[in-house]
Amino acid sequence: MRNFAAILHRELKSYFTSPVAYVVIGLFIALSGLFFYLIVSNFVQLCLRYDMQAQYYRMAPPNLNVNLMAIRPILHNMSLFALFFLPLVTMRLYSEEKRTGTIELLMTSPVTNTQAILGKFTAAALLYLVMLAGTALFVLFLFLYGKPEVGSVLTGYLGLFLLGLSYLSFGLFFSTLTDNQIIAAVSSFVFILFFWAIGWVSGFVSPNLGELLTNFSLIEHFDDFAKGVLDTKHIVFYLSFIFMGLFLSYVSIESSRWRGR
Repeated sequence: MRNFAAILHRELKSYFTSPVAYVVIGLFIALSGLFFYLIVSNFVQLCLRYDMQAQYYRMAPPNLNVNLMAIRPILHNMSLFALFFLPLVTMRLYSEEKRTGTIELLMTSPVTNTQAILGKFTAAALLYLVMLAGTALFVLFLFLYGKPEVGSVLTGYLGLFLLGLSYLSFGLFFSTLTDNQIIAAVSSFVFILFFWAIGWVSGFVSPNLGELLTNFSLIEHFDDFAKGVLDTKHIVFYLSFIFMGLFLSYVSIESSRWRGR
């Protein structure tokens, strides 16, 4: 546990003593804030239009659901922004160690590969939590002027967190494969994008193959979370995806030890 804490502290210190963390957090929150403003503005205008029509026709205004019409699109947009920004968070985790040669010190230290991988992954996950916490302030703003369903909001953020951890686990894996941070970031982005969009081709193939592809789609599993639906099959999918990314990272580092690289 002490070794894990030491790696975690080292990685967090590395993040917040460089501009990368501040740039990623700032841009993620700024983009999320911009789309929050646009989506909520459209929702408010739609509410006003329906209210005016209801007054004109002397009928009750329709009950518009803020969770489905505003918060759900906001969460989907943030899942897309995370796809672009989280590879930047993980690209240096092992690539930088390889480039500077400190990977040899790490491998010969009393720290096990499992402790090192989990420490680095947890540091990236905590940074992602800071990013999500910044955007949660926008959503909390809606509670001042509306009545969103708290459970649906929490479920959506749980899905967003699990989705982000899936990105991070494979971002960590690709950073173990190269000493070039750009290659690590681009490789993890392309890989995640493939599993993000794989469900889109389900309508162009046979029903059985389409269902199979949909089951592997990262964003298809997130959709129920964004609707406020908590289904254990989606949680199991994300946990399996995260475990596979961490396991492949472990295998990659172990193979480097065997090869003496």
